[in-house]
Amino acid sequence: MRYSDAGVDIDAADRAKRRIRLLARRTFNPRVLRDVGAFGGFFALDGLPRDAVLVSSVDGVGTKLKIAFALNRHNTVGADLVNHCVNDIAVHAAAPLFFLDYVASGRLRPEVVTEIVSGVAESCRANACALIGGETAEMPGFYPDGEYDLAGCIVGWVSRGRIIDGSGIAPGDIVLGLGSAGLHTNGYSLARRVLLEQAGLKLDAVIPELGRTLGDELLAPHRCYWPVIKALLHLKAAGPRPRSGRANARTSGVLKALAHITGGGLTDNPPRILPKGCRMEIEMGSWPVPPIYPVIASLGSVPQDDMLRTFNMGIGMILVIAESDLDAVARVLRSRREPFWRIGRIVRGGRGVRYI
Repeated sequence: MRYSDAGVDIDAADRAKRRIRLLARRTFNPRVLRDVGAFGGFFALDGLPRDAVLVSSVDGVGTKLKIAFALNRHNTVGADLVNHCVNDIAVHAAAPLFFLDYVASGRLRPEVVTEIVSGVAESCRANACALIGGETAEMPGFYPDGEYDLAGCIVGWVSRGRIIDGSGIAPGDIVLGLGSAGLHTNGYSLARRVLLEQAGLKLDAVIPELGRTLGDELLAPHRCYWPVIKALLHLKAAGPRPRSGRANARTSGVLKALAHITGGGLTDNPPRILPKGCRMEIEMGSWPVPPIYPVIASLGSVPQDDMLRTFNMGIGMILVIAESDLDAVARVLRSRREPFWRIGRIVRGGRGVRYI
């Protein structure tokens, strides 16, 4: 009995790793000290300020992978993974440093792994983030044939005095929303149940309301907001910040807080950034809701509160700023052709979201 008789193809894994090494090298910079393939990834912190704080996040792509399996299209989910993780640390003003990925399958197919990692590497390059390592695991009998799991870990940095944590939020601040590119990487269990199982729609069917196939809609990549956020980090606030011992109140930037709208939707993500005594009011109808959401709600008779707690509803990132900074922020967003909407405000109350 050989290992291959148990379903593990070491030669296929080696072929995949050779291809991954070439893709990863394209993301390297002088701080990467070892090639992919060592037991650990090495990244030097040379040049970072003494007050640099490392910020990390780990995530996956969830059941959006089921759409990739069905369509046999695997290049976009790697970008989904990186962009999601970049956004998660960007809300604290952290710049990406390096990334590690994990791909596990029942039977490792080098061409599929290469397609996945090519998306990871491309998005890493776009964000000046080095792909310094990862893991490819072959586990026969654990995953159905043709399926895999995908996860990743990102590490970035921010100066201690520049951390954005929401502590400077105050009643009277306004809430801006930046548009999403679709479902991003959340709500796919409900979307698949409604669209594919209950309504019986096919992924290759053109849906008139969407103007494209259902598969293209559901595989639309998760947007990365770091370039926009980075441009706004340089803006100085027009008015004074409230005095506080926490980091956010010491900064002079316009961004008081940011919330990445992922699992939990518009209902559960904003409270993660709200200080005690502050409540976010979101005005329904203040932004255009992409057609995929009314389609899901209608075909599945999904209650509005479930929609708001499951999906981003067309808002992928929330910004909280002082009203006095709106003109300056709007100028930057318009210069970058970034659609945005004023979707709410901060009021006194218990930490949470109220829809009006």
